[in-house]
Amino acid sequence: MIAGITVLIVDDSSVMRKIVERALRQAGLNLTKVVEAGSGREGLTALERERVDLIVSDINMPNMDGLEFLRQIRAQRLGGSAPVVMITTESGEEHVREALAAGAQGYIRKPFTPDQVRDRVLPLLVPA
Repeated sequence: MIAGITVLIVDDSSVMRKIVERALRQAGLNLTKVVEAGSGREGLTALERERVDLIVSDINMPNMDGLEFLRQIRAQRLGGSAPVVMITTESGEEHVREALAAGAQGYIRKPFTPDQVRDRVLPLLVPA
């Protein structure tokens, strides 16, 4: 188990934010703090106030989608060295390629299992 993780979960669905949080816990992360944001804009505001160890963001959101959120994180140098994992319902590779090109370290497709979350997220948090 990885201890002491602060995570920012960005998704316009409060239910999906809870599902992501539960999957992260089931994947073996000891989340000491969960910061939630309902849009990319809220996510940027949260990153101005909070130091986080991991950012998990949906791609499809109103106001500011996950790709623009990711671009803004990088442009404004927010989030420090926290890895960014994008969540998508898209079956095509285009959004995934865009997210990785914009600086995401990984992605998870909905629907997902805790095992898939563990396989995609844990390697990003364990020092090499």
